[in-house]
This record gives sequence, structure tokens and C-alpha cells, in this order.
Amino acid sequence: MSIPITPAPASGSAPHDVQHYMRPGLLQLTSLPPLSLYVHLPWCLRKCPYCDFNSHEARDGIPEQRYRDALVADLDAALPLIWGRQVQTIFIGGGTPSLFAPESIDRLLGDIRARLRLEAACEVTLEANPGTFEKERFRAYRGAGVTRLSVGVQSFNDSHLQALGRVHDRAQALAAVEEAASAFETFNLDIMYALPGQTPAEQEEDMRQALALGPPHISIYHLTIEPNTYFAKHPPRLPEDDQAYAMLDRITEMTAAAGLARYEVSAYARGGHQCQHNRNYWQFGDYLGIGAGAHSKLSFAHRIVRQVRLRDPQLYMAGALAGRAIAQDADVRRADLPFEYMLNALRLREGFALQEFTERTGLAITAIARGLQEAEARGLITRDMGQVRPTERGFDFLSDLQALFLAD
Repeated sequence: MSIPITPAPASGSAPHDVQHYMRPGLLQLTSLPPLSLYVHLPWCLRKCPYCDFNSHEARDGIPEQRYRDALVADLDAALPLIWGRQVQTIFIGGGTPSLFAPESIDRLLGDIRARLRLEAACEVTLEANPGTFEKERFRAYRGAGVTRLSVGVQSFNDSHLQALGRVHDRAQALAAVEEAASAFETFNLDIMYALPGQTPAEQEEDMRQALALGPPHISIYHLTIEPNTYFAKHPPRLPEDDQAYAMLDRITEMTAAAGLARYEVSAYARGGHQCQHNRNYWQFGDYLGIGAGAHSKLSFAHRIVRQVRLRDPQLYMAGALAGRAIAQDADVRRADLPFEYMLNALRLREGFALQEFTERTGLAITAIARGLQEAEARGLITRDMGQVRPTERGFDFLSDLQALFLAD
């Protein structure tokens, strides 16, 4: 059964003609997954030494107007590919999006609403850093239509913040989180562990302080050394792996005692406060990414496509305004779909429904049968006739579990 796509208006300009994506292919998707929108704002005050995201120091200010114009042009060009589909969530990430004035975010969200059909309860998340915190600014973002703030605290310890290259201190972090709690019904707190020189006692104190602020959602990340970062060239001394595992065990104990359930490998939330945007990623939903270096994953009747926008902000703005924002555009290989799906779905505590695997990939369950058998034999998953879930061991050795589904 083919999927009907309503034609875009004649005035729309697509990066490729929509018929290019609708031509016959190797897949047969009977329905399209939920769709999210990701907006990348690439500037920050200072590049952190561990950061491998597409972020750029705002040395000469930020061209907010021109960049917003480029985002709108990028979205206009992409509309034929998602025409008629409803957007479930929006995530504005970076960089440091809170460097943009609330008025710019207000106008950007207005431009998005004018072009896309948003779900009535559409979750709109904005990333914010305490170093860019102003009390009135957070409330102004709420007034602009942001429904959820994600505050990049990372630590409440001044020496660790300095080692991480953060531009805020403990006092600013506390003030920012308290204001986020006052201005928003739901928000996220980012925390990192296994930091340079961090002891278990210091990590526990970070968590105790974080939980004392009553966040409904916490994202907790192990500091890893990524290629092409300052830390990769000048590696700091980090806690040993055994100590890091012990830190994570203590984090899980403390969050559970505070009423936060670990619903994903790195995410803990109270009931009703899970991040719906990230859940759509983990459930192999679709997302359109606009902005410098943004990634997209879009499904069509006979193929699943990944796109990447131009990374350099100046090149991106020039390209988007000329209708040429896309740097890469390719079908996901049929042989790679099992791994791509598992890379996401196995991060969730609840795992995935076997029927949903077929719906999202267009593949039969036989495509993952051998991997599931091996994973069960190793004690990495449990399964019944309808659902597959990672075990505690599967969570601890997630990379090993995901690798079982790599193409030969």
C-alpha cells in the first residue's frame, strides 16, 4: 500500500523534487511515523573542551536576523517533503540557543507556526545555559511559546565547572534552575559525571544538590573524550571505569529515591515529564532538522532518507537563502536499518514492540531474529510475543547489545 502525499503549493521550492523521494524503492512502509522539528542555533560564548557538537564561538556577535531568515528559507524549501504531516515536538538546540533574544525566538516560532501544522499540545524545548541567564529572559521565552527549558548545568562544583570550560559558576547555576522551576511547568537539568578529578563524594554532592532543586527531568551523561575536541588533544585525568560505574549506580539509586524513573539510558523523569522529542528519536520517528549542520531523518513510501545541512554558519546562511542548504542526502541502506533502529530503541527501558519495528523500517521480524536470539542468550534482553526490553545487563553493556544488529 502506498502512502498518499498531498502535493506542496506550487510556490514551494524543494531541495529535490518530491517525486525523487516517491519513486519506487526497496521498502514498503504502510504508514509514516510521528514527525518532530529540530532547529539548530550554532553559536556559544565559548567552545567547551569536551564539545564535539557543531558550535561556534560568537566572537563578533550573532547575526540573529539573517540566521532566522535562513532558517525560514530552509524550512520553506523542505515543506514539500513533509507537506500535510503534523509536527509533534520542536527542539531548539545548539550551541547556546539562549544567546538569542526572546524576541528572535518569538518571531522564529511564529514563522514555524505559520508553515507547519503543530499538534495542539506540541512540546517546544529550548536549551539554555546558566551563563546566559537573565531572570526576565526565561519568562520571555515562556511567553514566546517555549513550553520546556533544558538547562545545561553539568555540575554545581566551581572547580569542575572550570575544568569543563563552562562560563557559569555554582551561584549562576542555582539561580538559573530556580528561575526555570518558577517559569516552567516542566524543565530538564543536564548533569555530567566522571569529570576530571571528580571523587565519588563530589559526584554524590552534585546529585544531592541537583535533586534538592526538584527537577522533573534530569539528563545525566558520562564525560567521554570525543575526537577533534580540545580534550582529545589534551586528555584530562578521568576516574577509572570501575569508579565511573559505581558513580552511575549511585546516581540511579538517588534518582529513584527522589521519584525519578530511569526511562532511558541517560534520562530520568517523574511521571508525565519524559522528553517527548527525544522519545521520538529513540522510537525511530521522523525529524526534520533545519539550521547549520542539522540532521534529518524522513520516511517516504519506499525509502528512509537522511539529510545533513551545511555545517559552517556563514555557508549555511548563504546556501539556505539561495535554496541550497543541504550538504548530504542519501537513502538509508536496507541492510543498515536493523542497526539504525536498535541503536535508538534499545536505549529505552521499555524497549520496543515487534510490530513497531516492522512499521518503522518496512522489514520483517526475520531481519532481526538472529540478533534477538543472540542477545537473549547473553542475557541482554527479555522478550515475549510482542515486546523486546533490554535487561539491566543490556543497559550496562548497551554498545555490545546494539552491535549484534550491525549489517554483516
